[in-house]
Amino acid sequence: MIRMHPSRTLLLSMALLAAAVEGSGAEPARKPLPGTARIGVERIEVDADGGRRVVEGVVVVEAVDGGLLVERADEKLELLQPGGIISRTAITEPEVESPRDLGRRILGELPPGFDLLVTKHYCICFDTSRAYAQWCAALFERLHDGFCNFWKQAGFETSAPTRPLIVVIFADKQRYEVFAARDLGAAADRVVGYYNLMTNRVTTYDLTGSAAAARATGRTTGRAGIEILSSPEAAGMVATLVHEATHQMAFNGGLHRRLAPVPLWVSEGVATYFETPDLSSERGWKGIGNVNPPRLERFLAGYRAGELERIVLSDEPFRQPDAALDAYARAWAITYFLVQTRKAAFVDYLQLIARKEPLADDDVEERRRDFIAAFGVAPAALEEPLLKFMTRLRAAPR
Repeated sequence: MIRMHPSRTLLLSMALLAAAVEGSGAEPARKPLPGTARIGVERIEVDADGGRRVVEGVVVVEAVDGGLLVERADEKLELLQPGGIISRTAITEPEVESPRDLGRRILGELPPGFDLLVTKHYCICFDTSRAYAQWCAALFERLHDGFCNFWKQAGFETSAPTRPLIVVIFADKQRYEVFAARDLGAAADRVVGYYNLMTNRVTTYDLTGSAAAARATGRTTGRAGIEILSSPEAAGMVATLVHEATHQMAFNGGLHRRLAPVPLWVSEGVATYFETPDLSSERGWKGIGNVNPPRLERFLAGYRAGELERIVLSDEPFRQPDAALDAYARAWAITYFLVQTRKAAFVDYLQLIARKEPLADDDVEERRRDFIAAFGVAPAALEEPLLKFMTRLRAAPR
């Protein structure tokens, strides 16, 4: 069975921010999230550990006690405690930052040795071979276009990100793990890439090891696509890259809002729906919505009565280490089932979720109401049709 690496960073980001909000006693006001354009930029002076610093960005949420959630120019989200805010000033003509300028800003935050590759929609910061960075960039650009086209045809008009999507690629696993430990902790050695909601970046490493091998042998790096797809774990590696880049697209293209109460079965279901690799060519991926055999087999092998309602109404299954892989399989299964059999209703549901505001309330009963509003029935009513559909899918020739 192909090993699939579950992403934990969505959970970690939400948990960290929730803890910070709880600690401040802040109750978020219902203020809409601006788009990615630099509209309503403010210069905010804050007191930080006895010193003063300036934060420039768009206020995403303003709490009733004055606390602020700010999206900075580098796309990071920062929570400012009300007691530390000294002054706020509107910037009437914010500086326009080019993609290359943004990329250089990110390079300044990374260890020495990183280079920059700017494409139509991405800033790729890398310290591996340029060939590998270009292969990844081409993969992500195909995903970007495929993502937008898929949802447009489904009836959901995504919005094109107005700022580049940032991807950081380390040359080797060791350097990646040291860096990623700041976000993932001990889980850094178990995932080959991740999307961080707070920084809005995908971080990964050279899965071919081509740069390290080239340094050791003095040879030049070869064709990255061929090298990565020759690995025994190629399918899992490509799937993870596409999975995390899909999260990034979803949270920047209008499908989800960063830090809004997006049910994890939705965000992970969409990512797993897109992730299935194509190892028949060096491009590695070209299809959307192909059957995901490892997810299908795991779903049918581990499904128990009542699990559909549980995963729709609660994120808890994703937080349990011994149940997370089953939760991802169920998220893929319900998403695949709904897209194939109830696409219009699923789009209605996604539009409902997309309207939710950052840090808005979320509970079991609201999730139940949202599901019934879109699909006309409670989750439990779809359990039998889902199981029959997946059983037939396994038996169908592919």
